Amino acid sequence: MSARRAPASLVLDNLTLVHGRRAAVHHVSGRFAPGSLTAVVGPNGAGKTTLLRALAGLHKPESGRIAQEGTARIALLPQLAALDRAFPIGCLDVVMQGLWPRIGAFRGVPAGERDRAAQALAAVGLSGFETRPVGSLSAGQTQRLLFARLLVQDADILLLDEPFNAVDARTSADLLRLVRDWHGEGRTVVAVLHDLDLVAREFPETLLIARDAIAWGETAQALSAANRLRARMMSEAWAEEAEHCHRAA
Repeated sequence: MSARRAPASLVLDNLTLVHGRRAAVHHVSGRFAPGSLTAVVGPNGAGKTTLLRALAGLHKPESGRIAQEGTARIALLPQLAALDRAFPIGCLDVVMQGLWPRIGAFRGVPAGERDRAAQALAAVGLSGFETRPVGSLSAGQTQRLLFARLLVQDADILLLDEPFNAVDARTSADLLRLVRDWHGEGRTVVAVLHDLDLVAREFPETLLIARDAIAWGETAQALSAANRLRARMMSEAWAEEAEHCHRAA
């Protein structure tokens, strides 16, 4: 829905993120380069969602920092389960929530912006769903709806948390085309994923994390058998009762 973007990147500098007393992400440094398409993978409990929330500004670092290179708008696609489907709201209203960062949550929505929201619904295959209650949607339709909300945000950096989880193959293929389009427009895309075959096929860069960064770079190298074994061994050694880390910077 936009022309090619100005470069936008995120830099992690010795970043540690903590849940309670446990380090969820552990002294990670690296860079999501401008216009890059990066998968974030790792065992359950590896800190992937926590990292994405921190990149979106929703989780405060315990130590280290996250820095932007240049001025960029950031948008987060949460996990499908994060949407309260019991709340009585229509699809167009959900999409227009994506406009709030620019126009405010309590201002009237200009007609042109409502048209953009309707176009976003059409772009994800939900034309005619404007007044449909969210609670009546299937899992695949709900994920399409969340992608439509992301479209109207028109962000430079897109953070996707399990964007293809629990949806059918057709929906996954349609949404993957949108991800390819964003990458082609020069946006920086970071996606938490579990399907390593999909990662190897579609994502040039990968961050393999098991609280520590096991590997970060070209996907084939990052997902080598040795790196995946190291991540699994680290996850099996985690002690949930341990204090969070105080490693020197």
